[in-house]
Amino acid sequence: QLQLVESGGGLVQAGWGLRLSCTASGANLSNYVMGWFRQAPGKEREFVASIVWSGKGLISYADFVKGRFTIERDKYQNTMYLQMTGLDFEDTAVYYCAAKFRTTSQYGYWGQGTQVTVSS
Repeated sequence: QLQLVESGGGLVQAGWGLRLSCTASGANLSNYVMGWFRQAPGKEREFVASIVWSGKGLISYADFVKGRFTIERDKYQNTMYLQMTGLDFEDTAVYYCAAKFRTTSQYGYWGQGTQVTVSS
């Protein structure tokens, strides 16, 4: 059973950056797509970024990322990262790591989430 554990959240000032990590265990990731989602208070959970684990690692970003966030993978450590820069108050949310099979549309595996709070 695939398990995902996030880390790296915290409280930062507007304009600063954070690096989130997601470590996977319990499955071979070669057939998975890994992604980051976030949920702000009172809002729906939204897609942030994704990366295909195998091959060249096709990447997708949400429009609001606007070049501020970078998703990366370390295939040897089974760890995915989200490097965030230029954070602002609207980025405050619980950030979740997720995974899905490449052939499915829905993410079926989720981490517990890590809180990112940006003070204005």
